[in-house]
Amino acid sequence: TAEEEVARDAEEAEWAAGAFDRSIANLRQERNQKLSGSDWTALSDVTLSNASAWSTHRQSLRDLPAGLTTVEEVNAVVWPTPPAS
Repeated sequence: TAEEEVARDAEEAEWAAGAFDRSIANLRQERNQKLSGSDWTALSDVTLSNASAWSTHRQSLRDLPAGLTTVEEVNAVVWPTPPAS
């Protein structure tokens, strides 16, 4: 019916409007996992010869998703490569 089509169109518009929020949420989840995986490098009893490289890497992760404004930008993120341990 026409009412069902209008309701379905509204659902699709609402879904499309939330695409950026879903993309950012997924990016943050992946970023947080990467940060958690490198938490050991920030422990006070760990000494690394490349500690500043790890610090820079972790800061690069924390800086995400700054400046991203579209779904396309979120999908095109190139993750920083972790330094060799």
